[in-house]
Amino acid sequence: MAREKNKPNEETKVPKAVVNRLSLYLRELQRSVRNGRETISSSQLGNILGITDAQVRKDFTWFGQFGYPGIGYRCQELIGEIRKILGTNRIWPVALVGCGNLGSALLGYRGFGEQGFSVVLAFDSNPELIGKRIGDLPIRELSNLKSDLSSRDVLMAILAVPATAAQEVADRLIEAGITGILNFAPVTLSVPERVSIAEVDLAIELEQLSFAVVKQLGKS
Repeated sequence: MAREKNKPNEETKVPKAVVNRLSLYLRELQRSVRNGRETISSSQLGNILGITDAQVRKDFTWFGQFGYPGIGYRCQELIGEIRKILGTNRIWPVALVGCGNLGSALLGYRGFGEQGFSVVLAFDSNPELIGKRIGDLPIRELSNLKSDLSSRDVLMAILAVPATAAQEVADRLIEAGITGILNFAPVTLSVPERVSIAEVDLAIELEQLSFAVVKQLGKS
């Protein structure tokens, strides 16, 4: 693969927008491979996502040079490179805390496994749920959190608990060694710098969608 040996300065912080687009590139490349495509150009990839070919090339230069003159990008190879960058060229064991309606739905989402994540532990504090199974996964008591996480070398967790319990549960996860949290609770969590957190507030996403729809209605 035609790739520059000199990598960007490791201390340089890659913009979050660039990392977000890497995931979008990965999805489109995977879709292209499923459709039988072997190569793709920066302009083709950009057109799919509604950005310029220059932006696509600029995003990739944060990590190296992946294209071939006159060919563009080889889809399978670029998928492998993006997976290495994102750290999903391996299977990450993940814990889920909160097995109510949302948690149960998340456990049934096949996309996690397809992208390199495996939910291996599920926890809840509701006595009526303890011991039940969602698929092949038994729901464990929250009191066993630390020992269970340690036994499975889990570093990432999905938080699907009520907002009132989110901070307390997050604190327990961090104390148990979790360093990455995907938070579905509608509350901003306070975590140490060493812990990475991604917030998913579905109401905020709908508000953003509402804003876009109102703008479109105003143009019509």
